[in-house]
Amino acid sequence: MTDLLKTTTGIVTAALLAASAATPALAAEKWDMPLAYPATNFHSENAAAFAACVTKGTGGEIEIVTHPGGSLFGGADIKRAVQTGQVPIGERLLSAHANEDPLFGIDSIPFLATSFDASVNLWKAAQGAVEEALDGQNLVLLYSVPWPPQGMYFNMEVNSVDDMNGVKFRAYNAATAKLAELTGMLPVQIEAAEVSQAFATGVAQSMISSGATGYDSKLWENVSHFYEVAAWLPRNSIMVNKDPWAGLDDATKKVFTDCAVTAEAEGLQKAKDYTTFTLDGLKSNGMKVQKPSDKLKSDLAVVGETMTEEWLKAAGDKGKAIVDAYKAM
Repeated sequence: MTDLLKTTTGIVTAALLAASAATPALAAEKWDMPLAYPATNFHSENAAAFAACVTKGTGGEIEIVTHPGGSLFGGADIKRAVQTGQVPIGERLLSAHANEDPLFGIDSIPFLATSFDASVNLWKAAQGAVEEALDGQNLVLLYSVPWPPQGMYFNMEVNSVDDMNGVKFRAYNAATAKLAELTGMLPVQIEAAEVSQAFATGVAQSMISSGATGYDSKLWENVSHFYEVAAWLPRNSIMVNKDPWAGLDDATKKVFTDCAVTAEAEGLQKAKDYTTFTLDGLKSNGMKVQKPSDKLKSDLAVVGETMTEEWLKAAGDKGKAIVDAYKAM
């Protein structure tokens, strides 16, 4: 080989090696994951742990980056953003979309499942049907985690449904809007990220939510009472668009599903732990946390029966099958 050829070959080889070093064989794929709740909320912390699990499990080939607090998409827009491929993955309170399919509201039927154990059983009965409904919307369900039991916030003492008449009530799904209607309150659609401002400015005077939402929003600054009515345990669901999901190989899908199993179990435990922590936090900051009076409890039970009947009528045979299976457990 001539000196010229050797020199040329060396230059080309060096250039190829440099190019190879500068450009990895497989560039990392970034998946943005919008979340509706603050970074310190247990759902957001759990989602961040799931994201880290997937990123590590894929060796960094897929990096999931969470965007809490509605910073990328507001809560009301997250499901649509995932469904249409604006982002590949996201977390959403499915019951907020019960107007699309009544099955999405299975976790918000008043007084049907009022404890964590009951919520787990109800989800077991409903999961297959919910996954089928999401599949028809170009979505794959990865995991679901309940909120703590829902209580009622008021800036006054409330002993019966009559005391609620005319109160401005924060609604976040069809069930809460219906609850407002049946109790004489005035529903106002407010997303989680806007709760603090809504109560501070008087846009809302009441809501039904977990102790977690009140604690995260520091509602003791504007609200005096929390009643532990344990109406239901709504769920946040993590969904992925079917198109990018279909593009994953089996090994990568297994990383996602394994991380999802872990996230669902850890999220459930976080919800249980957070229940006591947040209620204690509300109390320590001056809010009155108490059980409902017998009158209020019986009034709400009547409202619950009405809402259950209406949900079963809307959900049809599929809904009845879920409720029957749950009650048989």
